[in-house]
Amino acid sequence: MNNPFYYSPSQECLIATKQLTDWLEGKPSPFSDKRVDDSFRKEIGKGKMFGVLVVDGHDDLTKGKDVKYIAGYSGQICGRADWDGFVPAVFDYLQPDGYFKRHEAEITQLNNDIKAKATRITDLDSAQQLERKADKRPTFTKGRREGESEGEYVRRRQFENAELHRWKLRQRESEKEILEEKDRLARLRTLRRQESDDLQRWLFRHFRMLNSKGESKDLIEIRGGGIPPAGSGECCEPRLLQYAFLHGLRPKAMAMFWWGESPKGEVRHHLHFYPACNGKCKPILKWMLQGMDVDDNPLESESEDDGLIARLQTIYEDNDICIACKPAGLLSVPGKSGRASVLTAMRQRFPDSPSPLIVHRLDMATSGLMVIAKTLQAYHDLQRQFANHEIRKRYVAVLSHPMPYGTPKEGVISLPIRPDLDDRPRQVVDMEHGREAMTYYKQVDTNRLWLWPRTGRTHQLRLHCAHKLGLDDPIKGDTLYGTGSDRLYLHAEAITFRHPTTGKTMTFTKKAPF
Repeated sequence: MNNPFYYSPSQECLIATKQLTDWLEGKPSPFSDKRVDDSFRKEIGKGKMFGVLVVDGHDDLTKGKDVKYIAGYSGQICGRADWDGFVPAVFDYLQPDGYFKRHEAEITQLNNDIKAKATRITDLDSAQQLERKADKRPTFTKGRREGESEGEYVRRRQFENAELHRWKLRQRESEKEILEEKDRLARLRTLRRQESDDLQRWLFRHFRMLNSKGESKDLIEIRGGGIPPAGSGECCEPRLLQYAFLHGLRPKAMAMFWWGESPKGEVRHHLHFYPACNGKCKPILKWMLQGMDVDDNPLESESEDDGLIARLQTIYEDNDICIACKPAGLLSVPGKSGRASVLTAMRQRFPDSPSPLIVHRLDMATSGLMVIAKTLQAYHDLQRQFANHEIRKRYVAVLSHPMPYGTPKEGVISLPIRPDLDDRPRQVVDMEHGREAMTYYKQVDTNRLWLWPRTGRTHQLRLHCAHKLGLDDPIKGDTLYGTGSDRLYLHAEAITFRHPTTGKTMTFTKKAPF
């Protein structure tokens, strides 16, 4: 079985995918002799993930002659998870009068009540502000007025105090109403959160996932008691495996591809294959694939670390700095797994250095030049240069396709970026909440570019190339935002900075190995 988090589609998966996509396009196909429903076609055109699972065995949903496979899609299409020809949902919670729909309607009503209450509070607050402007605090002359008798003075002060008291009562009544409304709003929000959590727990308790050994756990058990991200259990991969295990089919290989328009923030290209997501699917698939012979994920394998460390080249070294060329596949710093990295190699090489050593990072899949600081003074100076955008780095990248005719040969890509909270380390473009990210590019060949990052966001160059608002073409070999290859064709080939001790401007280059 191929690893769903890192794979190239097998020949059998390519055959199955071709049969499915032919049918989606309305062509004759062994997938089905039924015509694609118009509403189905319109909906998937907006963007949908499909998947195929090649199997040993046969049942009513198995397709193909030479290649046996089942097909599925993520989520719902036109509000349905039961379209003919595709594996059903693990748990169908969409019955019109079912538990989920009833309680979902209650939560929707709570949302409407919350919006109405928030609007009411805003209106009351605005009215109160106007009232305060019109009904200002009364002011009175201090002390006895000229010619005023003692009795007149006492009566006047009694009247003034009564007026001030009445004014304070009006203010309190106005504030009390707003405070009461805010209290009701807080209680509504608490109730909504409780009901939403309860409904999520009910839902995920009903997603009972099988593994290859016939064992069963619900999604909350799989997550160790925590509530999974929304949509967990509804992706292609768990659906396909669940159906196979339920019907005695033995999984051999799977592949997932995107159909239709790219989402607004994520990078998804029509007919491109993608790995399973880490946030929703990784814990589920780890459980479901227990007992199966699954290919290793080279991104998590430690077997090649020694060889990668041996390929870590030193380009330049003096008493303050070291310039190293990191090979693709080697981490810059150790992750949670504690795998070998540039940092661990440099710690071994410079055991007496007081410096943190690593001034900046490269993605594991990216090769190229890194500056190592051997002293604290050098470290802090280089950090300041990076923070002030004084260090200039040039990358070379090979795109998956030749740049289309009419695309500017050079320009600036400015797309704000943030992490995909449900699928780290993937990043997304977010115009509202993303951090500024700017990249200069210049075409040097049909699909070869120079890239100069103005900012240093995670996966910035990869996302700016792949996103539809950027170059709309993933870097070759990008398994996160494009299609895998023998490597990621991205290399940091030049770096220019000021030496932290001498002040001399220095430039180092190392041509890409591709």
